Amino acid sequence: MPKADPDSLSLSLRRNIQALENRRKAEAAAATREERIAGAITGFTGSMRFVYLHLALYGAWIAVNLGVVPGVPRFDPSFVVLAMVASVEAIFLSTFVLISQNRMAAQADKRADLDLQISLLAEHELTKLSEVVVAIAERLDIRAAADPELREVGRDVSPEAVLDEIAAQQASG
Repeated sequence: MPKADPDSLSLSLRRNIQALENRRKAEAAAATREERIAGAITGFTGSMRFVYLHLALYGAWIAVNLGVVPGVPRFDPSFVVLAMVASVEAIFLSTFVLISQNRMAAQADKRADLDLQISLLAEHELTKLSEVVVAIAERLDIRAAADPELREVGRDVSPEAVLDEIAAQQASG
C-alpha cells in the first residue's frame, strides 16, 4: 500500500489527531506514580529483554543446581527455592498486568463514551439534514416525502430506546 501524503489530511483531521495526542499526553501526565511504575514494569515484563533475562537467570540457576557448572556449588538441588521465587514473581507480575489492564479498560471506556457521543451527534445531524433535503425536494416538486426510507431516516432516534431494545434482545437471546 502506498504511503499517504501527510499534507493530504484535512485541517480538521489534523486538529483531531493533535487533540487525541494532547489527551494521551495529559492522561499520561495525570497518572499516579504507582500507575507509572506498574506501566513501566508491565512494559518491561512484556518485552523480549525480559524473556532473555529470565532464560539467562533461570538457565544458570538450573545449570548450577544440576551440577553442570564445575566449581560452583549447588545451592538449590531440589529446586524448591526456584519454584518459590518463580511463584512469587508470577504473583507480582500478574498484579502489575491487572493494574495496567484496569487502566487501559478505563481509557477504553472513555473512548467508547466519546464514540457514542459522536455517533449520536452525527445521527442527529443527519436526521436534520434529511429533513432539509426532503423540504428542498418538496419545494422542487420532487415527491421525496413519499419514500418510506426517507421517512425512516427523518425520524430522530432516541438513544434510550436503542439501549432498551438492545437490553431486551440480550435478555431474550
